[in-house]
Amino acid sequence: MNLSAKPSRRSSAKPASKPNRQVEAARIPSSKAEPLCAGAVFLIALLLFSWTLAPTVTLTDSGELILVAQGLGVAHPPGVPLWVILAHLASLVPLGNVAVRINFSSALFAAFACSVLTLVVAELMITAAYLPARKKSVQPRKRAEGSSIDRLLVFAPALGAGLLMAFSRTLWSYATITEVYTLNALLILTVFFLMLRWRRCVTQTILASSFPARRAVTIHDSWLYAAAAVFGLALGVHHVTVGLTLPALAVIVYRTQGLKFFTSRRLLYAALISIAAMVAVYAYLPFAASRSSLINWGNPRSLQEIWWHITGRQYRVFLSFTPTMMGAQFVEFCRMLLREFGPAWLPLPLVFAFAGFATAYRQDRTTFWFLLFIVVANLAYDLSYEIAEDKDAYYLPVFISIALAAGFGIRWLIQLTTAKSISLGKSYGVAAIAVLLTSATAFTANWPFNNRRHYFIAHDYVENLLSAIESNGLLLTQDWQVASPMFYAQQIEQLRRDVKVVDANLLRRSWYFDYLRRTYPDLIERSREKIEMFVEDLKAWERDPAAFKSNALLTQKISTAFLEMIQSIVTNESGVGPVYITRDLLLPDTTNGEVTRWLSQNYQLVPQGLLFNLAKDSGFHDSPDVRLETRGLADGTVRFEQDDVVNLKILSAYTSMLINRGRYLAAFNQHERAIIAFQKALALDPNLAAAREGLAQSTAKLSNP
Repeated sequence: MNLSAKPSRRSSAKPASKPNRQVEAARIPSSKAEPLCAGAVFLIALLLFSWTLAPTVTLTDSGELILVAQGLGVAHPPGVPLWVILAHLASLVPLGNVAVRINFSSALFAAFACSVLTLVVAELMITAAYLPARKKSVQPRKRAEGSSIDRLLVFAPALGAGLLMAFSRTLWSYATITEVYTLNALLILTVFFLMLRWRRCVTQTILASSFPARRAVTIHDSWLYAAAAVFGLALGVHHVTVGLTLPALAVIVYRTQGLKFFTSRRLLYAALISIAAMVAVYAYLPFAASRSSLINWGNPRSLQEIWWHITGRQYRVFLSFTPTMMGAQFVEFCRMLLREFGPAWLPLPLVFAFAGFATAYRQDRTTFWFLLFIVVANLAYDLSYEIAEDKDAYYLPVFISIALAAGFGIRWLIQLTTAKSISLGKSYGVAAIAVLLTSATAFTANWPFNNRRHYFIAHDYVENLLSAIESNGLLLTQDWQVASPMFYAQQIEQLRRDVKVVDANLLRRSWYFDYLRRTYPDLIERSREKIEMFVEDLKAWERDPAAFKSNALLTQKISTAFLEMIQSIVTNESGVGPVYITRDLLLPDTTNGEVTRWLSQNYQLVPQGLLFNLAKDSGFHDSPDVRLETRGLADGTVRFEQDDVVNLKILSAYTSMLINRGRYLAAFNQHERAIIAFQKALALDPNLAAAREGLAQSTAKLSNP
């Protein structure tokens, strides 16, 4: 319904008189129970998220973000300053360990997000209750019965959608760990709520007064400007997904106040409020950088550095508009969508969402276009962005839109029962069944994957790595699943501070050398000459990467300087203590290929625990077999999808290193110990052909020496 349209476009009937409009406005369902519904959803969601909360650090960005939040540092681009400030406050609460405190803040943000989504659906239902399409949908009823149905048409969809979002795969998964996406969802939904409340107030004013439909209604603009302020703050979390909601918000504005709004001062005021809120939040970046915090990613002090950081300059390489890549991303999205609200074989919530889109198209065209533009804008960007571990979080606005549409689907089902003159009690029963079925479908399907109450995988992984390293050893890795939780283990839990952990990929960022200088000053001092030569070239590359890309000599110069720096670090540190590498440094990689070749040609790679020890000779190096703690990895207490980082990287790291250990021991006729290593690998994954083959060969050698 476009309230800016001319009356002649609606119908040839005479416009309603002012008293009639007041009668229509009086029929709007009371919103007194909205907070009760929202409160109920909040409590259920918070209870669920708290019960399934991870007890310590998790994989991917968790370790880095916890350290940044505790020390008020600068996180990876875009810096997420608003999240850092709020998570820092959470880290000060004297309950549990630091990881649990910040994990709980994610649960709190997610519970509030579900609560606000309930309010958003209530706003949509209340507004839809008095739009013209409603008059065609139900038969006349007694006043009391009609009032009860009107309330049911609001609160059943709101409650159902709120619970559906709480039990959804993606939001629930991020509600149990340290991440920024639950706060992002909360802020996006808050903007939606404020905009839809503004729309309802304007619509009600037009219907209940003599205002022409084309006239600007400014008395409710406080809701609009509040939405603008929250939008600006939200840009200080995950600005990409927030910015992608702008087309949908523009739909609400256009359908409510027409094109003239976009040429009025009201738009200017809203834009200025958003910009002021955004600038206030991002002012945190140079402040944090000036404090020289431990994690000072990008060191954003100048305007240019701040801009590079906010715009995620280092991630632009992941954008691709090739049909092949976008097609593959779309297939991946469909797979995620089918499991988001339940099992793929029972897409009941998606059926309700489809019915909801159809109902919105018939009854509230503004809502239909609003929901559709959320989906289209989000997919247009996400399908061109190739990212691994947290890609599902980029689809959160799409999942939010689908949950909102499912609310309309529940409304459609209730309207279907009232149209067939079913009794009021049966209508309530149908509504209750719809809410319970959609919620139960999502809950039962997602509980096994999102219950992280016994999730110690990242913590155990780090401790297993450290247990294999001798005193004053150096660990060289390029695996973020090692480096990120290691930040937490060493800097917050103070585990094995004698071990020097260096991320080869982060060595390609100049800010990382400030971290190394503060954490391992002796390491920097021992290789100062080669490090300074590389950092000089690195800073030149950071200022103008295009110059290096177009100049083969410059590219060769910086590549050589990088290799010589790695060689210097490994050589010098081997004089202080043993040097270890993770298996990822030996995988085919064009980025660090020269490093891999140099390591393989100059050292014997001795499997030791989950690491390779670099030995200068080719003889047998005996070392005690490391006891590996693998809680939750393969014991069934936590389930993982095939594309989960646990299956893709962590489990394969354990099994491949156990196989490598078995082969190494077998090569030196240590077959009894080799058999144990192969058996441990098979205990984690019984389908490993290499482990079965090694086990059979070592068993045969023992039988026939």
